[in-house]
Amino acid sequence: MLPLALALALLSPFAQEPATPAAAEPPKDPKARVERLFELDRFVTATQLETNQIVRELELVPLDKTADEKRWTSTCLGIAGKGRKLPKKSGRHFWWEKPEERGLYLLGGETSKPKGLLVAMHGGGAGSGDAWSAHGVYQGPAGKLDWLMIAPEVLEKTEHGWTDSGTEEWVLQLVEAALRTWKIDPNRVFLSGHSMGGYGTWTLGAHHADRVAGLAASAGAPTPIFGAGGEVVDIDAGVVPNLRNVPFIIYQSDDDPRVPPNVNRAASKLLGDARTRWGGFPFEYWEVPNRQHELCPGGMGALLDKVAQSVRDPVPTKVVWQPALRWNRQFYWLWWDAPNKAAIVEAEVDRAENEVRVTCNTDARGLDVLLDERLVDPKREVRVLLNGAEVFRGIPAAELGTLAKTALRGDPELVFARRVRLAH
Repeated sequence: MLPLALALALLSPFAQEPATPAAAEPPKDPKARVERLFELDRFVTATQLETNQIVRELELVPLDKTADEKRWTSTCLGIAGKGRKLPKKSGRHFWWEKPEERGLYLLGGETSKPKGLLVAMHGGGAGSGDAWSAHGVYQGPAGKLDWLMIAPEVLEKTEHGWTDSGTEEWVLQLVEAALRTWKIDPNRVFLSGHSMGGYGTWTLGAHHADRVAGLAASAGAPTPIFGAGGEVVDIDAGVVPNLRNVPFIIYQSDDDPRVPPNVNRAASKLLGDARTRWGGFPFEYWEVPNRQHELCPGGMGALLDKVAQSVRDPVPTKVVWQPALRWNRQFYWLWWDAPNKAAIVEAEVDRAENEVRVTCNTDARGLDVLLDERLVDPKREVRVLLNGAEVFRGIPAAELGTLAKTALRGDPELVFARRVRLAH
């Protein structure tokens, strides 16, 4: 059974407007309000009203001095760091143990001093698939790379198990817990999987491209959209545009009877078209003959080696975002209170001009640009344009609300204290 809050979230319409919080006043005890914010489950819509109210209160707490910003950043990340941790031993574990065991995951690879984190995603489908299959093929390669390996088992064994029934949210919780438990570089998180795990790599990797350093999909493809003649005309929303800044290796056999090559070929062409349009997209399509649904030549070690040296850039100067999840409100240095699944957002920083240019093909209300000294000089006048029209010119102020809400994931590289709202 799903928790009631999660069930309500899954039933919520994607594009509904967030509830409007009551009028805010500066909190008498800002730390207590920050602590309450970190207690709320950010993955569900049921908590959004209270979340919005707390953030609005905290936005009224200015961070006028650099020392204030550093102190509150340390405080927020310290609170985040007190969240759940994982056991430091390899083998079989459950995320939920009461009222019944649920959320099986296996730990392996380098569990002492890992230099990276690999989420190994198993194959399967309706009624089939298990974490041990991923453990078997990824345990050795992860250990050779000195990476910690987490091999979760989907919560519900469906055709799209990695995005069904709360599994996607849970995978992110596992990543965050691992980063709390070990001193792993947050810029060295990788996703890989075979068959349905390849689908999970494509999809979760794209939805959370700002979280990962590299992706390696084996004999699995994203969800296609077919034309009237049965040809692949597109890929499900929230995948291709988001992959602009992520190194990605896609493996496919030309005679695979379970995952025919037409979808990955079409998806790779779409990635190439996106590269022409937006730049970026450092992907490689690796197709080989006559291996059916087997692993690539050299096994998973050969696949991982193609992305193993990749390091995430948390603040790329250009970002393309096609939102896919209502609860995923931050993407690199963009924030959207109620992300619109029909949108394509293109955002680019011109550091020389201290300027940010954003285009959005839909109503951009609630869409913010997050800023710090890695992107612009916040002590000088910053100019922000939306669809060619100036929406802000000035010095963006640092405040606690933006800092706290961007610290919720516990990712120190994606914490920002300044924002500019693009549309009201």
